[in-house]
Amino acid sequence: MNAVILLASPSPDRLCSWKQGLEGFAAATAVSDLDALKEYLVRIKPDVLLLQLELPDLEGTKGIARLMKLNPATRIIVLSGEISDDRELALFRIGVRGCCRSDIDPQLLKSIIVAIKQGELWIRRTLTPRLLDELGARMRDDSDTRRANVARLADLTRREREIAELIGNGECNKQIARQLTITERTVKAHLTEIFRKLGIADRLKLALLVIDLPDV
Repeated sequence: MNAVILLASPSPDRLCSWKQGLEGFAAATAVSDLDALKEYLVRIKPDVLLLQLELPDLEGTKGIARLMKLNPATRIIVLSGEISDDRELALFRIGVRGCCRSDIDPQLLKSIIVAIKQGELWIRRTLTPRLLDELGARMRDDSDTRRANVARLADLTRREREIAELIGNGECNKQIARQLTITERTVKAHLTEIFRKLGIADRLKLALLVIDLPDV
């Protein structure tokens, strides 16, 4: 995979494990302190940052929000030990693209990065309804946004609207392909076109827009 990956953890063993998991997949740069992380975010402008939440001096959610300002295009995946539902949701609210355990199987990191690069979120399915409900309520409160969303969704083809509705139901690409009797590759191609037409970058934003989708 042609992507610039930055790894940040205070643990040399953890960094080594992550790099081994990505071997042959992407070149990765590793840092172990906040100052180096800030420097590399600006200097190499990584596509993806794997960030351990326990990095010293990070200051949790607020610190991650500050890091995002250094390079807004970098997609951040947070890795941590035990974390509460509320704290994990707070991370997604500020724009984190994925959350998982620090001791995750290193080989699974490849799948996570691919998903994030394709505009998906790596989130526990049990948290998805809460996040959608919260963000959807905000959008419904704005009538202007509501009308704009309906207009944007009207530009989609019938097939694209079907896929958008299934995304809104929380279906993955494999489930969508099975229901519509098409290949996963075709689903991905449709999603790319949907994201382009709507000016969005991930499945969560698409799911939120589907709240206002007229009947197909």
